[in-house]
Amino acid sequence: MIVKKPINYHRIRKISGSFAFIEHRFLRQGFWAALTHPELILYLFLVLVADRAGLSYYSYDRICAHTGLNLDAYIQARNALIDKDLLAFDGRLFQVLSLPERRAFKAPKTQERSAPTNGFVSIGRLIGKGLE
Repeated sequence: MIVKKPINYHRIRKISGSFAFIEHRFLRQGFWAALTHPELILYLFLVLVADRAGLSYYSYDRICAHTGLNLDAYIQARNALIDKDLLAFDGRLFQVLSLPERRAFKAPKTQERSAPTNGFVSIGRLIGKGLE
């Protein structure tokens, strides 16, 4: 068993104020790999801004300004996340939903893949790719 110790004890993360989380099975059960870059960017943004119940009132113009998505990419990503049962939207209010028991959708066929990453992708690379 690997014993883990913090590298920098003075910088251990603490929960203060609001807190966002993503279940580990989002990665383990293939939800991550099955989303396009715009879908990932929108999903991660909504997770970050949502309250404890997953609710957010961010408007599309503010979301696009923060994420760098254009309106078409935002609408496609929003609709895809709704279709994939990861997000609910009533026209003004978003809710990031709990993950479904099983991923019932496939990875996009045209998703760009570069060199093998062994399942690891930096957040910087993910965000940078989505902002291209």
